[in-house]
Amino acid sequence: MKHLRLALLLALIALLALGWQQAWWRLPDRHNPFAPLVVDEAPNWLTGFKLARAQRDPARCAQSVRALPWRVEPVPDRRTGEGCGFNQAWRVSTLGDVGVGEAFALSCPSVLALAMWQRHTLVDSAQHHFGEPLQRVQHVGSYACRNLYGREGAARSRHATAEALDVTGFVMRSGLRVSVQGDWGDGSAQGAFLREAHDGACRWFHGVLGPDYNAAHRDHLHLETGGWRTCR
Repeated sequence: MKHLRLALLLALIALLALGWQQAWWRLPDRHNPFAPLVVDEAPNWLTGFKLARAQRDPARCAQSVRALPWRVEPVPDRRTGEGCGFNQAWRVSTLGDVGVGEAFALSCPSVLALAMWQRHTLVDSAQHHFGEPLQRVQHVGSYACRNLYGREGAARSRHATAEALDVTGFVMRSGLRVSVQGDWGDGSAQGAFLREAHDGACRWFHGVLGPDYNAAHRDHLHLETGGWRTCR
């Protein structure tokens, strides 16, 4: 009986392999670990794996960024100092229908994290709390050749490699403004939205620091890729 079950199992595996080879059936891309990341797809158990793989692979990352309905363009590699510069970064001018004010340069892995955050956290949260779409993400920049906290002798910040973005607030379509400095921690819809924005960012970025972390982050959310997993 044991040998019969083994034979049936091997036959089933062979049949599945043959069916795949002959295109009798295909695993849907959203459930296929080898399919590329599609930002617009609803997240499932494979999304984190696909995102991490794309972030590690420059070709896959570029493919996913080019598929975004955003105004983005590749930026020439740059080195501006010891430990400063970036490779395969992109200049982001809009997040689709969501504006960003001044365009900024961001590493490819960080662009993908930003896309997942915008699509699967900010869009739904804005609609839930305010009943209207998000119009603009406000920021104070990404790339800057500087050390952590600007301290002499400290390690380089992730901003020095265009792997970080500092977000200070959001504007809804009606003109309603949500400020990290002004609305964080209160009991309003704005405060709840900011908390969801922070917690949602922790799902997609490697490092997220907000006002609860320290005084230096009282007015913005620091979002980065490339470092240790941090959600503070």
